[in-house]
Amino acid sequence: MSEIGKKVRMERIINRKSRNMLIVPMDHGISIGPVKGLVEMTDTINKVAEGGANAVLMQKGMVKHGHRGFGPDIGLIVHVSASTSLGPDPDNKVTVCSVERAIRYGADAVSMHINIASETEADQLVELGMLSEECDYWGVPLVAMMYPRGKKVKNPHDPETVAHVARVGAELGADLVKTNYTGDEDSFKDVVRGCQVPVVIAGGPKADTDRDILEMVRGAMNAGARGAAIGRNIFQHEDPTRMTRAVAVIVHENGTVEEALEVLQI
Repeated sequence: MSEIGKKVRMERIINRKSRNMLIVPMDHGISIGPVKGLVEMTDTINKVAEGGANAVLMQKGMVKHGHRGFGPDIGLIVHVSASTSLGPDPDNKVTVCSVERAIRYGADAVSMHINIASETEADQLVELGMLSEECDYWGVPLVAMMYPRGKKVKNPHDPETVAHVARVGAELGADLVKTNYTGDEDSFKDVVRGCQVPVVIAGGPKADTDRDILEMVRGAMNAGARGAAIGRNIFQHEDPTRMTRAVAVIVHENGTVEEALEVLQI
């Protein structure tokens, strides 16, 4: 029965025609504070929903401040781990929400951030492993945000490293893995091939240009990614709705970068 629940809920966070997904993470308030784009959460959620995002991702406390009830419907992913930039070890992610609580808040899926190579990697792996069992029990899809972060990591976009951390997410039971783009299609194909579950790319820090983001998304999709999870490069954009639409042209319509850029020039 839990597999039926996962299947039903997964349909709420994907595009049913393309079978791909465009997620807008909005959990940054707990890690870096109320930055631009996340002060008025309801307004931003409405803008990305209008643009065609399939789901937003946020901490449990923000759900009550207006996830649904306005504009187009949009899927909800509740993030269950956290740390702050003010703490002694920002890479140490701890669990702050249960799957049962997320369900009571209306979650279609839950997500957890894991920093492989961090000082507390072992503890985080335990939490991911236990969370996957909870998700199986409740029939809730699990999105694992898998990042290489620690003293041994010289390049967080190194293809072998990214492939390894993505595979860790699959090995421990994630239904979907979010990770760094390696920078080129050929190497990212190996990441996708080795992961065993669908992969979406992280949007990363605020980019210099819209083209940079769109080219990254196009490259990842060419490599077999199932979509993108882009936060700051959408919610801090001067026009979040159009930027969401531009990314959706690539993710859901298999459009080119030039076609996506045309959306931003209208």
